[in-house]
Amino acid sequence: MFRRNRADREFREAQRAGQAVLAMHTELPLPDWPGPRAAPAPAAPEFTVVPDFLPADFRAPSRQDVSGFMMRWDLPLVIDGEVHQCHCGACRNWIVFNMRDDSVWLRCEAGHEAKESRLDTAWYNRNSGPVDHFHPTLDEGLRHLGH
Repeated sequence: MFRRNRADREFREAQRAGQAVLAMHTELPLPDWPGPRAAPAPAAPEFTVVPDFLPADFRAPSRQDVSGFMMRWDLPLVIDGEVHQCHCGACRNWIVFNMRDDSVWLRCEAGHEAKESRLDTAWYNRNSGPVDHFHPTLDEGLRHLGH
């Protein structure tokens, strides 16, 4: 019981000390703001601040700047536990396209293309590597990938 009284008394003394400090700060004179005694504004720096961005020539295109991404898939493509096969019989050496609208398309070596609704952008991002080239046309991209 005595310990509780002592702790309460110490707490009340700390509160009073805190209130005294707060009261002291409210009694200090405040400067007229803004007024004639306000400090002059600092002079503008003589140099111009350059934004911290790469020049346009060094920037990689963003996802909205390109029509899509493509990668090579040489192994058999397994979707939902089944090996995906083109209607021509091809089951490997695919080119996988991830388009701007988040659709995924597959292209076999014979040139047949089909939208694959069971694959999405998340699957593409998990399985693709970093972008190493940007191509202005689809044909140049396919030539780069060996199709």
